[in-house]
This record gives sequence, structure tokens and C-alpha cells, in this order.
Amino acid sequence: MPAFEIIATTLQGSPGPDGDYSSESSVESLRPWVMKAQQAGLYVVLDLQPGRATFLDQARRYAPLLRMPNVGLALDPEWRLGPGQVPLRQIGGVDAKEINSVSRWLAELTAKEKLPQKLLVLHQFRLSMIRNESKLDTRHDQIQLLIHMDGQGSPQLKDGTWRAVVATAPKGMPFGWKNFYDEDKPTLSPKQTMAKRPQPDMISYQ
Repeated sequence: MPAFEIIATTLQGSPGPDGDYSSESSVESLRPWVMKAQQAGLYVVLDLQPGRATFLDQARRYAPLLRMPNVGLALDPEWRLGPGQVPLRQIGGVDAKEINSVSRWLAELTAKEKLPQKLLVLHQFRLSMIRNESKLDTRHDQIQLLIHMDGQGSPQLKDGTWRAVVATAPKGMPFGWKNFYDEDKPTLSPKQTMAKRPQPDMISYQ
């Protein structure tokens, strides 16, 4: 299924009015993109870069869009900052407990609205980005959790990251792989990408 990922909240270099270092797009500014994608048969993934906000608080902003059957969610722990962290100086991270709060909320929303199962993507290229990873809750039938390896660089470097990410994930977790047009040297072909084991269930390009 073709998909379109939208960065709904974007990390900022300054705190901003709310002090969270994240700029939140409005639902109304994103709705035309989501509607066009729906008309074209695309699945939409709303990506969150929360800064010092919580993933759950930001996810709730987009409930009107997540009530649509073709819209899922992605969490970007790299940009989940702690109280003393600032953008581009540290790589952020999040505890499984916070991710589980999003999983539970999204599963309840999906069930209440009688929607098809939703995708919940977790971006990861360092093990420190998801703390207590073994405690991720994968029991909600209403959502499918997927860990997306979005490291960049040479094939050898990315393979090492892939092996580490796969080895530490909960049993049965599906995985995704990201290909970069400019940062990867070289960018893998579709055949090379699909030769990864386990075979990726989600492929993205940036």
C-alpha cells in the first residue's frame, strides 16, 4: 500500500510560546493533504517530533484526523527531549511507558470509532531512543506497532544498526526500513532492501 508521511509537529531551535521546542501544525492545515491522499488511495502517517511535550499530548491534538480510516501515527523518539535537553545537542529518547500510553489511547479511539486497525510507527536508530523496550505493549488488536529503522550512512553501517534494532525488539515485532536519497552512500535498490531479514513490512524514502 502506498503511504505518505507528514511531519505534523516539527522540532524547533527555540522554545516557542509554549516552551516545548516543537511547532504543531493545525488540524485544518493538514486536512487538505490527508483528504487528497485519501482520494489517491494513500495511507497517511502523522509523524510527531514533540520536543519537551509528551507524545500523548501531541497525538491528542490530531484526534480529528486519526478518526479517519486511512490515518496512522508515528513517534520520533530522537526528538523527544528531556527537561534539560535542547535540539541538535543531544539525541532524545522515550520510555516504553510513554509509548504505551499512546498505544492505549489510539487503540481506544480506533475501537470507539469502529475503524480499521491503525499503524503506530516507532522510529529508531539508537537503542537508547526507546528505553525499557521489552515492556512495549503489543497486545492491542486495534493497532499494529512497528519499529522503523531510520538510520543513515553506508550499507555496512545501516546493517549494523538494523541488527541491533531487530535483536532488542519484542518478539514478533514487525520492522520498517528507511532509504535516504542523499545521506545513504549508496541508496539501496528495492531488491537489496527487500533482501533484509527479517523482511521489512514498511519501506520509506526521504
